[in-house]
Amino acid sequence: MGMSVRDIMDRVAELKSAGEPFALATVVRTVSVTAAKAGAKAVILADGSISDGWIGGGCARGAVLKAAREAIADGQPRLVSVSPEDVLKERGVTAGDIKDGVKYARNLCPSQGTMDIFVEPVLPKPALTVCGTSPVALALLEIAPRFGFAVIGCSPVAEHLAYPAELRRIEGYDLPKIATDSHYVVVATQGKGDEAALRGVLASDAGFTAFVGSRRKMASLRAALQPGSPQDRLDAIQAPAGLDLGAITPDEIALSIVAAMIRHRRSGQRSTGGM
Repeated sequence: MGMSVRDIMDRVAELKSAGEPFALATVVRTVSVTAAKAGAKAVILADGSISDGWIGGGCARGAVLKAAREAIADGQPRLVSVSPEDVLKERGVTAGDIKDGVKYARNLCPSQGTMDIFVEPVLPKPALTVCGTSPVALALLEIAPRFGFAVIGCSPVAEHLAYPAELRRIEGYDLPKIATDSHYVVVATQGKGDEAALRGVLASDAGFTAFVGSRRKMASLRAALQPGSPQDRLDAIQAPAGLDLGAITPDEIALSIVAAMIRHRRSGQRSTGGM
């Protein structure tokens, strides 16, 4: 409760650098007597627990924690108004209603004040690992960051000179095992280590996997990979990679792949529902 705004912002910076999803709740307005005053903040984790800060007693907490969990799930901010029963009636709403972008909740506290809380999700950038140094791989590494992806190059050390100097990189195709939907891997080796890269992808548990190459090429690689590879992981690899835009140049192919990644990312957010 005694944390300063500076302490809270330090915690926010820590969680962001760790790549952890969380929500920041800020009391933006209070009417009448409420436990927390405007400007009070809290950091809420994905499991709905308050990590740091304070936004008032139990009266507001349940509604805010629920809004935080939903915001982290769909990436959309929320404005929650915790009001006593007579104020809700006055506004013609009941607890749980959403009106003009505000979600209403009932204040059961004896103080009977109204408190408006803005709940903002802070989600880590989805990570895109690009295997290879082909023209398509380099185009992907250049284009994807503009659409909010944090990029990593992945290839044998001898090929690393092809990457931009500041790029994060992985040596060889030993990809970290990150079982999350916000981890994307695209194999753009284009004939130079295709099988080794695909083996790395199959072990990675990434949420989105794609191979830059023809269906025929993937079919022959699939036959080599089949023994000992989980069938569902093999089937999940999109090949050829990208939306069918009739792409020909490396830039066009990279753009079609980013389009497929955006579709995957946004469909996941939409399926969790709105406010």
